[in-house]
Amino acid sequence: MLRRTLIASLAALSYTTCPAADLSVTYEPAGQARGRHVVLIAGDEEYRSEEALPQLGKILSQRHGFKCTVLFSAEDDGTISPDKGESLTNPAALDSADAIIMLIRFRHWNEEALAKFEAAINRGVPVIGLRTSTHAFSGIPKDSRYAAWNWNNAGGWGRRVLGETWVSHWGRHKFEATQGVIEQANAGDSLLRGVTDVFGTTDVYEAAPPADAKILLRGRVLSGMTPDSAPAEGRKANAAKVEQGLNDPMMPIAWTRLVKNDAGTENKVLCTTMGAATDLTNESLRRLIVNGVFWGLGLEVPEKADVALVGDYNPTPYGFKGYQKGVQVGTHVLRQ
Repeated sequence: MLRRTLIASLAALSYTTCPAADLSVTYEPAGQARGRHVVLIAGDEEYRSEEALPQLGKILSQRHGFKCTVLFSAEDDGTISPDKGESLTNPAALDSADAIIMLIRFRHWNEEALAKFEAAINRGVPVIGLRTSTHAFSGIPKDSRYAAWNWNNAGGWGRRVLGETWVSHWGRHKFEATQGVIEQANAGDSLLRGVTDVFGTTDVYEAAPPADAKILLRGRVLSGMTPDSAPAEGRKANAAKVEQGLNDPMMPIAWTRLVKNDAGTENKVLCTTMGAATDLTNESLRRLIVNGVFWGLGLEVPEKADVALVGDYNPTPYGFKGYQKGVQVGTHVLRQ
């Protein structure tokens, strides 16, 4: 009887594991497995990556057959701690990554974690960088071989790989939302399949990706925080000290690149300056990211990828010190 009870209890756990030793969550693929491993790295103090990336992992695993592992910034007891910039749980998962999705900000991991991340990049894995990943690293010691990755270096990781670093809030933070506008010259790109009405309550970042970037979306600065808000008006000087209209031209908010890394292989890169947990309530933005995984892995992008939310998803509003306290990594295990 005891044995049957134990078996029934174990069967109640479905699709995921959260080994205590590594403090990460793995979502096993539902349906036909694609045999690809997507590693999602959460670690920012403001935009609730610790909520957004588990949901993306659930969608990719349960709707599309990818194995997904989510890594966090956490205390040793498994309590998620976005302010713990030195933490990356289970960096060994990167050894088998076929693709990386990241939403991190000002991280300063130890040498082992940085080396595993570098090794994955140098294998040529595709990278999807969300929001603050443009300024992913800060505070890496000067004597580290990775010190050049710090965001405030001219050749920092974000600018070198994603194509941009932190510049400024172009829209007024927490007052002017973002409406995505498809770049008509690239409207036929496969990554835009099923992408129609992108909207997010995060503001437009100032961004000037390099000439080799293919712009997919531009961000219309809205005068309010709802999709029906009118476009914002006014002018301001950009980082080059050239005055322009807030929406003339609109800033790029999503682009792709093909980047040669230090090992001589190439990484397919999708960067979007959107991606807060609240932004991911928008179906089209979720679809862009899912499309990016298919594209990055060289798979046919679906005509309209299924991006239905898996389970409850009620993201916490973004803001510093606004994360939910005391949440354990294991909270994100997916149960039937």
